[in-house]
Amino acid sequence: MLSIFFLLLPIAALAADLPALTGRVVDNAGIIDVGTRAALTQKLADFETKGSDQIVVATIPSLGGEEIEPYANRLFRFWKLGQAKENNGVLLLVAPNDRKMRIEVGYGLEGTLTDLHTKLIIENDMVPAFRAGDFSGGITKAVDDMIMVLEGNPEELEARGKRNEQAPFNSDDLFFAIFITIWALIFFGGIAMTILPPIFGQKIGPGRYRWLGMTFDQN
Repeated sequence: MLSIFFLLLPIAALAADLPALTGRVVDNAGIIDVGTRAALTQKLADFETKGSDQIVVATIPSLGGEEIEPYANRLFRFWKLGQAKENNGVLLLVAPNDRKMRIEVGYGLEGTLTDLHTKLIIENDMVPAFRAGDFSGGITKAVDDMIMVLEGNPEELEARGKRNEQAPFNSDDLFFAIFITIWALIFFGGIAMTILPPIFGQKIGPGRYRWLGMTFDQN
């Protein structure tokens, strides 16, 4: 009996720093406003009722120095998300003080909500909104896109990701391109004005040519 107690000690220690599962939205970091929290809770409940997949949103202030991937995996297993036989749970975890976020997907859903999809959701939905200080909006958009993909409609998310892959407009690049173009016109234009008048123009005097209605003096 004593040996079993000591075997359980590491498990208890690992779980001691994990928050309790108090609902479909566990906002321990306090970054989701009350209205959004209620709306998300209802949305996730409705989604779970339609099928058997389960999504839970969790926020914690900090990871305490731990990497987010192992922490999310531990929390996912501790909360036992999804159905045991289906392993069809999803955990959206945000640690705002560390600027870290992760979508942990159960094995049963990895073929549907793929690494590509979670990457697109984080980069296109969450990161821009979080940078603007809109945690509620970013999390809501992420949940909407996860539900959309899990319901079998990933095309919009994938198309949006491809559009966002296009290089953004860069004013510095435009300025450099204009500068190079003007420099090239002046440099090569000067060479052309030296070479072309004697070839295509009319000679009107020693070293003087008329071409394109202009007079060129090459003396």
